[in-house]
Amino acid sequence: MNEERKVIHEITPLMGKDVLYIADRQKKEFTYPIHNHAVYELNYVEHAAGVRRIVGDSTEVIGDFDLVLITSADLEHVWEQNICQSENIREITVQFDFNMSEDDLLGRNPFESIRRMMNEAKKGLCFPLKAIMKVYPMLDKLSSIKDGFYAVTQFMSILYELSLCEGARTLATSSYAKISVEDDSRRILKVKNYINKYYMDEIRLATMADMAGMSPSAFSRFFKLHTGRNLIDYIIDIRLGYASRMLVDTAESISKISFECGFNNLSNFNRVFKRKKGCSPSEFRENYRKTRVIV
Repeated sequence: MNEERKVIHEITPLMGKDVLYIADRQKKEFTYPIHNHAVYELNYVEHAAGVRRIVGDSTEVIGDFDLVLITSADLEHVWEQNICQSENIREITVQFDFNMSEDDLLGRNPFESIRRMMNEAKKGLCFPLKAIMKVYPMLDKLSSIKDGFYAVTQFMSILYELSLCEGARTLATSSYAKISVEDDSRRILKVKNYINKYYMDEIRLATMADMAGMSPSAFSRFFKLHTGRNLIDYIIDIRLGYASRMLVDTAESISKISFECGFNNLSNFNRVFKRKKGCSPSEFRENYRKTRVIV
């Protein structure tokens, strides 16, 4: 019998007017189940090669260094032991609660790059090794700073440096993370909104090009320039995001999910899912069932 499971909603130690919670730990294994929480989180892990990191519908096996920023209250995440055999794992978790609205200090111009990064991190944002090494000296000493003001300013410096780095990549798909699409180009935004609304239907290049007021060839170049992906790959990723969410949150059959998410047949869905996610839809669902717990 298929049983719907729920993610643990973690109650964090931050209370009242607290700004930061910093946990710097040495550990031999990861045991905490998949969870989410209302506050933002920057999580750093070292000496944990082989650990499986799950953020939304992203599943990856990490190397010796891993740094991820998560700024969505709904995005579930977990670091699982998997094949890691290290007995000297270090994990630094910083949970924080900043108001980034334009009416507050952090809404002003000097913090613009941080605001953009925080918006991207609603899908989970993974940083490259070069960025990790740049902020490591500050991150390494963060838990030893006793004065709250200096701890906060040090952490803001970490965020600022990360916001300037190149090569950070989002983890969960926007459709899985339930994040609305935003883009500087009105034409691209119009197309993305259409795809999010009609992803279950057949979507033609000519239709999208007409919507943008461009020829199909010009639109293809324009779309890839703005998104980094061609139109077909973008549509597939959106459909897979919705499919992954249904695999996790419902007991619907895989066949029904594939058709409801716009795939023309089950074998095609299985093949595309395996190529993009590294596992079959049934394996993806089973893996999540193992990590989710009833609350």
